[in-house]
Amino acid sequence: MIATVVNAAAIAVGAILGWKAGILLSEKMSRTLVTVMAIVVLALGIEMMLQGGDYFLQVIISLVIGALVGDLLDIAGFVERIGARLQQTAGSRLQGDLARGFVNATLVYCIGPMAIIGAMEAGLNGNYEILLAKAAIDGVTAIAFASTQGLGVLFSGGAVLIYQGLLTLGAKYLADVLALAGPQLTATGGILLMALGIKMLEIKPVSVANLLPALPVVALLALIF
Repeated sequence: MIATVVNAAAIAVGAILGWKAGILLSEKMSRTLVTVMAIVVLALGIEMMLQGGDYFLQVIISLVIGALVGDLLDIAGFVERIGARLQQTAGSRLQGDLARGFVNATLVYCIGPMAIIGAMEAGLNGNYEILLAKAAIDGVTAIAFASTQGLGVLFSGGAVLIYQGLLTLGAKYLADVLALAGPQLTATGGILLMALGIKMLEIKPVSVANLLPALPVVALLALIF
């Protein structure tokens, strides 16, 4: 759990630094940073998607099922309502759209394979190297995110703490499933990141959060087939 705590702390520190620096950034510079981050997210998603290999049919099926489940549960609406409540609680004096920063940063930090693989290694073998490397990456990323999307990025550290903490605690029970579904989870997560990049570039509005059920679905398909 210590590596997950470090990860959340790195995001919090990076978010505060980025938020403070964001006050000094012009609107044009802010838009440029958003575009750069979106392109990076999109590129990372493509790289991850290509690791699906021979399991792409399972990935497609899981995305279809996951999207239907996500729409029925309205996961995107639930996450956005949490962000809106945080925005209301924090007050209008805070810079940026708190809800948007919380949602986008949470998706980026939680979807990637490093969170899943790192939590599994930490839970099973006490190996924190992957999560500590992720903490360093997330901390730097949080600076760029918070400078453009406000202090909502700070609260995504709490989501990471809960998400990765639960994965670590449950790793010993899910080890076989995660091992079998490694390529499928990576490819599915990559497609979700691609969707997030498209959303951030404002090419097309995508309810990425509603696609999250595709991750457990693809793990289940890997176990069955």
